[in-house]
Amino acid sequence: MPLVRIDLNEGRSDSEIKTIMDTIQDCVVDAFNVPKRDRYQIVTEHKSGRMVLLDTGLGFERSEDAIVIQVFTSPRATVMKTKFYKEVTERLGSAIGLSPKDILISVTTNTDVDWSFGFGESQYLTGSL
Repeated sequence: MPLVRIDLNEGRSDSEIKTIMDTIQDCVVDAFNVPKRDRYQIVTEHKSGRMVLLDTGLGFERSEDAIVIQVFTSPRATVMKTKFYKEVTERLGSAIGLSPKDILISVTTNTDVDWSFGFGESQYLTGSL
């Protein structure tokens, strides 16, 4: 049950944002082997200049098209995470022409006790899920 947060600069069309969301979800399903309807995504649009995404000394410049993808998920194997990074980069490049340098991805691991889907319960712990 990954929760995916997508941060990007304002100015993209609703259609392009939907394509970004759908593409990332397809990558989540493929790389992490989750059901297709296991979809939790939040998109936040920022005014220009509100995201600072430097290169950590890698020697490249990002454009205003840069996006940040944060994935909060149960523990995943390294091979799954690296597959996700590669798939997202390739598929967003194909789908909307996004440059690989403009994609920053972070995966944060948590456990069953860290999730409540509602009703003040941890459904993983109660056995509901």
